[in-house]
Amino acid sequence: MDELELLKKDWNKNGEQFKQVSENEIYAMLQKSSSSIVKWIFIISIVEFFVLRLMDLSLFYDENLKNKLNQIHIYEIEKTVTIFNILVLLAFIYYFYKNLRNISATSSVNNLMKDIIKTRKIVKYYVWYNLIIAGITGIIVVYFQSKYDANLSILLEKYEYLFVICCALLVMFLIFVFYLFYKLLYGFLLRRLKRNYNELQKIEY
Repeated sequence: MDELELLKKDWNKNGEQFKQVSENEIYAMLQKSSSSIVKWIFIISIVEFFVLRLMDLSLFYDENLKNKLNQIHIYEIEKTVTIFNILVLLAFIYYFYKNLRNISATSSVNNLMKDIIKTRKIVKYYVWYNLIIAGITGIIVVYFQSKYDANLSILLEKYEYLFVICCALLVMFLIFVFYLFYKLLYGFLLRRLKRNYNELQKIEY
């Protein structure tokens, strides 16, 4: 934002004749910056999708994994959750792409501000969805594993409360790791979008 700050200082030093030019230049810079940020969100979501979903797809071709999941009666559930998850994440990626096109093509400060707000909301929904699906998947796996795995079922019978607490902490830790991952990955980009939005507010009002 150094270039933007220099432009704003020049704007304040000069008269009304330079004001409109400065507004247009600042808007163009903020639009370009916002478009670049959303492009990165789009790219990261695609990379994340292919890396993690390729692991999920091992459900359909890895016979060893399939047999293990069948032993604890969870294969069909995992397959359904995986298909559902892929469809939802593809929808999120589509909306990231749609927002990228909107921000790149918009021609007014007000529309750009609306597109930034919309993008931030969708990213937050995306993060919350991933945290929730990770939690649900973790609970399902732990429940069926402890129910049908002979070794774990013995532990559950002998140390029921301790076992339940440990499983709950494990799931919470998993969610926390995912939270840190998304906070690091998308938090920086969302803060930059928020900063752009604040700068646009100064132009608009």
